[in-house]
Amino acid sequence: MPRDVSKELEDLIESLRIYATLEGDSASGGAVYSNGRPFAGSQRNGLGKKRELDQLKTEIISSNCCHLARSRTKLVFGAGSPDASLVFVGEAPGRDEDLQGEPFVGRAGQLLTKIIESIGLKRKDVYICNILKCRPPNNRNPFPTEILACEPYLIRQLEIIGPRIICALGKFAAQTLLKTDTPISQLRGKSYDYHGIKLIPTFHPAYLLRNPGDKKLVWEDMKKIKRELKKV
Repeated sequence: MPRDVSKELEDLIESLRIYATLEGDSASGGAVYSNGRPFAGSQRNGLGKKRELDQLKTEIISSNCCHLARSRTKLVFGAGSPDASLVFVGEAPGRDEDLQGEPFVGRAGQLLTKIIESIGLKRKDVYICNILKCRPPNNRNPFPTEILACEPYLIRQLEIIGPRIICALGKFAAQTLLKTDTPISQLRGKSYDYHGIKLIPTFHPAYLLRNPGDKKLVWEDMKKIKRELKKV
């Protein structure tokens, strides 16, 4: 068996082991997963939120909840304002992100910066993170077990920040947060409730690099976000 295939099988087996452990923890009340209930209103200020996010990052680094931790160069936790009203959630880190430890720093990240600026904001005004905190080998799609292992950390991240709007970038982010297998082409253009937060899905910037004709659809989604942000 080729070495890369053998390694992929080993990773899958490890993911299944983690999945079984997490399912057992969940059944015994040891793990917290999304159930759609609104997050408690945050009483933290910006410094308090940053402190909690730093603590969460340290917790993820010290835990090996997923086999991807063994192959990563750097953990890609998230970046931006802890007080952000708008959070962008992507799929997983790529090569550039893995090397730098920051989300969306490659070509797709450059396009995301332009998208953010199109609605009058800067990257420092928003918060950017991913479903997974570690890069999957060769930028392959995340395994369901990897999503299961990492999603509780994302939920805590979002609860700490307490944004008004979440923009889910692409298929995996939108489907994971909304617990659906509906294609992103059908999900975008609408808004949804996520723990009391308005969630607006759109296409991933990497998709737009391959399909620039759909930038106009993302612009429509961004205009909707801009309108929501202006509401008191």
